[in-house]
Amino acid sequence: MSELAHNDNSLRQSEWSATGNARGGELLVDTGEVEVCRGDQGIKANALGSCVAVTAFDPESGVAGMAHVMLPGISPDQDPSKRTRYAQDAIDEMLRKSTELGADVAKLQVCLVGGVNVLGEGHVSPGPGIVDSVTDILGKMGISPVASDVGGEQR
Repeated sequence: MSELAHNDNSLRQSEWSATGNARGGELLVDTGEVEVCRGDQGIKANALGSCVAVTAFDPESGVAGMAHVMLPGISPDQDPSKRTRYAQDAIDEMLRKSTELGADVAKLQVCLVGGVNVLGEGHVSPGPGIVDSVTDILGKMGISPVASDVGGEQR
């Protein structure tokens, strides 16, 4: 489970993104989704496995976001509901939504979690490819993660 939480008690749950999936006071980001909020709520993703959670937080604006990336690269699909499954589209959407809520991309603290080889040693897993894709995309944007817990074989 990955979680990015922050505090700003003057803001309400109603400031979550329009597609927000609130459960138990937290915004749950399912596979292939992107969510952004501002306020004192948390954002979390369950069961990442080979997926990568890209989290971002602007401490000045109190805006936080998460992209639950399940595939590397850019989506070949024109269906908007499927595009954020892919690293480039998911990161772009998270940054777009974050700036709409007042985040400054230059101040974002980005963390990466997941990308494990769920199949075990000796098996090919999409996790490392997703991690490489996310890291490359962020690097081209001039964004360096402040923390990362990716890879390995432990779920």
